[in-house]
Amino acid sequence: MAFAGAEKLLDFAQAFDVGMLDQIVTAFYAPGGDPTTRKEAEKVMTSLQEHDMTWTRADAILEQSQNPNTKFFALQVLDGVIKYRWNALPDDQREGIKNFISNLVIKLSTDEASFRRDRAYINKVNNVLVQILKHDWPARWGSFIPDLVGAAKQSESLCENCMNILKLLSEEVFDFSRGELTQAKIAELKNALNTDFPQIHELCEFVLQHSQRPQLIQKTLLTLHAFLSWIPLGYIFESTLLDTLLKLSPDPNFRNVALQCLAEVGGLAVEQKYDQHFVKLYVTVITQLQLILPRTVKVAEAYANGSGDEQAHIQK
Repeated sequence: MAFAGAEKLLDFAQAFDVGMLDQIVTAFYAPGGDPTTRKEAEKVMTSLQEHDMTWTRADAILEQSQNPNTKFFALQVLDGVIKYRWNALPDDQREGIKNFISNLVIKLSTDEASFRRDRAYINKVNNVLVQILKHDWPARWGSFIPDLVGAAKQSESLCENCMNILKLLSEEVFDFSRGELTQAKIAELKNALNTDFPQIHELCEFVLQHSQRPQLIQKTLLTLHAFLSWIPLGYIFESTLLDTLLKLSPDPNFRNVALQCLAEVGGLAVEQKYDQHFVKLYVTVITQLQLILPRTVKVAEAYANGSGDEQAHIQK
């Protein structure tokens, strides 16, 4: 056998050998590796994946593994438990997983270097967190949005990832939940988002008005775009949000996503009392477009010679 002692990984009465699992996962993913060795590695990984207790080793794997693929394997196991067995777990085990994933998100996002380097890994951890939320929020985790907004104020990289989580949560609830959640649960999540949206709105506006970090502003605009189709209209027209979007829309760093947000706003069905805001939106955007693409410019030629961002802007 290529992996002597691998059977001990399935003995949950003893310490888990993370180094051994790293070797097995490395062999499975090795390009041009020995087919027999790869098959043995696959057999061990499948046995672990199917074992009811493997998820209890996820924290040790995520903390000790030196192999990104091993970490993804652990998150996949954890994701399966959350999706299909979450409500069957005892309260203390659910709380343990929830606290571990929350702390891992904060740890990975607070360190600027790891946040940039381990983007795919962090995105997967974010997904696991959102899977927990779909079960526990708001009934068993009513403080989640206040907790997230509070954490976002600790550092700009953490704030940026909090925006990623909010965007993912909105997409999961409004776009991707059909077939996974009951209509009653979807309605509960939508109502919870509406209830807590004032704090999200305040955070987004603060970032857009005060941050000097282009990546954070970009992520905040993308998060807002995910929210604009369903948030109460007062947050758009009775706050400074529309003016902020119009102010950012000429900036080459943000104009594409800002224009997406403005297009979403322009497509809303609203009461007549907001008509003046639509007139302002239309006049401002047209004026800005005339500065970027004067009538003397040949659009097809400008598109052909433009950068990727410029081409995207013309398409929008």
